Amino acid sequence: MSFKPVYIVDGARTPFLKMRGGRGPFSAADLAVQAAQALMLRQPFKASELSEVIVGCAAPTPDETNIGRVVGLRLGTGHKVPAWTVMRNCASGMQAIDSGIANIQTGRSELVLAVGTDALSRAPLLFSDKAVDWLASFNSAKSFGQKLSALKGFKLNYLAPVIGLLKGLTDPVVGISMGQTAENLAYKFGISRTEMDEYSARSHARAIKAKNTQHFADELVPIIDSKGNLYHEDDGVRDDSTVDKLAKLKPVFDKPSGNITAGNSSQVTDGAAALILASEEAVQRYGLKPLAKIVDSQWSALDPSEMGLGPVHASAEILMRHQLQLKDIDLWEINEAFAAQTLACLYAFNDETYCQTHFNHPAFGVLDQEKLNIDGGAIAIGHPVGASGARIALHLVHALKQQQAKRGIASICIGGGQGGAMLVELIEE
Repeated sequence: MSFKPVYIVDGARTPFLKMRGGRGPFSAADLAVQAAQALMLRQPFKASELSEVIVGCAAPTPDETNIGRVVGLRLGTGHKVPAWTVMRNCASGMQAIDSGIANIQTGRSELVLAVGTDALSRAPLLFSDKAVDWLASFNSAKSFGQKLSALKGFKLNYLAPVIGLLKGLTDPVVGISMGQTAENLAYKFGISRTEMDEYSARSHARAIKAKNTQHFADELVPIIDSKGNLYHEDDGVRDDSTVDKLAKLKPVFDKPSGNITAGNSSQVTDGAAALILASEEAVQRYGLKPLAKIVDSQWSALDPSEMGLGPVHASAEILMRHQLQLKDIDLWEINEAFAAQTLACLYAFNDETYCQTHFNHPAFGVLDQEKLNIDGGAIAIGHPVGASGARIALHLVHALKQQQAKRGIASICIGGGQGGAMLVELIEE
């Protein structure tokens, strides 16, 4: 099937707010609604004229289970505009975009609001299995004596909470954490701790420069919490993140000899990003002026224990399909789950054995890091799991415009061993 272009009309995102030990001020729906409201206010059509709302979210709270519908109704779409939720772990926001693409291409939709959102600070605390079993036993006890007997079986350690976020960041098939998969890649390609820390420091430096030069101005919208507090910028970016300071941090996932630390990993963050997608017909009907068009998208899969190489697998398919080389792509956004993971992608692109084995293709060569995440990435900005895929697609469009470039790829690794990528081209004014 030929890929019918789908247009990115506009987009907006909230500031990404770092988790700081407790619940953040916004739920995932709050974040999505505030990003989308600001976006919709700029459009010549009403929310009720959307074909559908699609929201990607990896960890919606129990009261926002079908968060897509919650967001749609709160935006004022009315009862007749369908809204639904998608989940593909770290690529949930990109999946929302891709689901919109699919429906536009089949003619089922013309105007889609695609959102990625997550409030990881509100990931639930759970009871352990033993605590649940005890509660079930206690609740099923009929008489006072039975309940008293059940109480005698209670142990204080039943009160210890299970952190839902940590369970979610552990692969249930291979039984290791996402951080350990990054350690695997560091070992596979011989990536040193110094390389990781240098990359991480540069991510912060680039994000600071981007903020100071207003490179985020076209995508960021301020948000206000229920107490009237204003949030207008990403708050995890550090101007004191140096290689020397990062080198002092201890490994988190592979103690004591590992290399993955909190400093060279993405931050646990809350945030949302929203994009409006349109068909050619909708562009003409509403007199829209799209920013870019999505030329192609791709999902790929690989060994979950090396999930961080997902961007290579997905991007390689696009490059081969369009007969493009790395140098033909003006800008790259590869989500920085971990510095080791992002660096491993660069090594894999240039590894003859890896490329021949997995793609039956010669090594793609060296990806110029001056084209990669030029305004920093998730290590500095943060990684709200459901939002990141939408954020990198949105920022890629604005970065292309600022650089007066034409073509870019946004790509992301996905827990469970998958990768997603999108090829976008700027619309010439």
